[in-house]
Amino acid sequence: MTDDWRKQSLKELYRLTGQIFSQIPALARLWGSAYRALNFDEIPFTPFRKPLHEARLALITTGGVHLRDQPPFDMADPRGDPTYRRIPATTPLSDLTITHDYYDHSDAERDLNILFPLDLVRTLVQRGIIGSLADCYGFMGHIEPPHLTTLLQQTAPEVATFLKQEQVDAVLLTPA
Repeated sequence: MTDDWRKQSLKELYRLTGQIFSQIPALARLWGSAYRALNFDEIPFTPFRKPLHEARLALITTGGVHLRDQPPFDMADPRGDPTYRRIPATTPLSDLTITHDYYDHSDAERDLNILFPLDLVRTLVQRGIIGSLADCYGFMGHIEPPHLTTLLQQTAPEVATFLKQEQVDAVLLTPA
């Protein structure tokens, strides 16, 4: 069995699983009930203290969105890819793609704004409803141990540092 065949087989398996779950929600709920999510004693929360029309916003998605010329997320590792891709705020949607085999993103491929509302946020900035848009970030979103440690201890803090440097007041997280 070649590595390419293995990758293609896994990709097809994940695509079919996403289709099955979308057509049989009870099966998706059953699978999800066995998932061991992270639990935290405290929820990190910072009250929003700035008027929205003065706020700097960033988008972060876990839908596998990235620039076409950036490396795709690693779909060969069944435990996920804890890396991120920086997406400049001025990026045209046509320069973006999705690399994520764990959900059906065919609708998002037709209109990326349903997953990553970059055009909508830019319109809100142009109308003065939101102050400005900072660079955005794409993650894969399906992360299991041991990569979860990398995400929590390395990549997420790196992105948080960038957000602070860009003086971001709020983040809109769009999960897949």
